[in-house]
Amino acid sequence: MLKLPALLTQATASTCLRELSATLVAQPAAVVVDASGLGKFDSAALAVLLSVRRAALGLGKSFAVSQLPQRMADLAGLYGIAELLPATGGDALAPDTAVAKSPPVK
Repeated sequence: MLKLPALLTQATASTCLRELSATLVAQPAAVVVDASGLGKFDSAALAVLLSVRRAALGLGKSFAVSQLPQRMADLAGLYGIAELLPATGGDALAPDTAVAKSPPVK
């Protein structure tokens, strides 16, 4: 499993992408990126995830994200790319992230 750092901004994105890419070949056929550690990030984090996704698919591997913070999921939705960052086993959001739910329809 690949793990995102606590800080992933434009200033750190190139280094992070380089480190993740270096270990991508050694990953199993189902590449999973653990985003649970993300604390501070900007839209560059989405660019890193999309680059890792493209590289994984180019290697014939699948790609998924584990425990994506709600704020990043919202940002991906705003940019129209949420479907490109599939969740693993239904855990798209970090466990400590509040999720708004629609009230039941009566």
